Amino acid sequence: MSHTILPLAESHLDQVDAIEQRAHSHPWSSNMIRDVNSRGACHHVLVDNNQVVGYFYAQNIVGEVTLLNIAVDPKHQGKGYGKRLVNAFIEMCEGLNAESAWLEVRESNVTAFGLYESIGFNEVDRRINYYPSASGKEDAIIMSYIFF
Repeated sequence: MSHTILPLAESHLDQVDAIEQRAHSHPWSSNMIRDVNSRGACHHVLVDNNQVVGYFYAQNIVGEVTLLNIAVDPKHQGKGYGKRLVNAFIEMCEGLNAESAWLEVRESNVTAFGLYESIGFNEVDRRINYYPSASGKEDAIIMSYIFF
């Protein structure tokens, strides 16, 4: 089994939590990672040889799907897993007959911004000084993908 996207299961949570702590400068708490039954939840993992290498958390509310969190284990970055996860997110949205998909990304995360743009997301707005950062605050770039 190689490079498989699966719905997030209870058995994945320890690995997801560990990746979250390594991958983000301001990670979600373990409680947030383990709260998998929220309204509209559609969370998935990317598994390679039975190991979770990445994941996304998403929420589908009346045809508007929001990518809440996405990460690839830092030791597996640069292998195309991020693109695989974002494409799986878009495919999931299409399967849900979503009208639009939304996400926000840190202004400093130019790699992720470029990836989202290359897949078809467009910048639609900014939340000024939204995220905490090492140097104070940074903007959140709000991006959308419209399904036709």
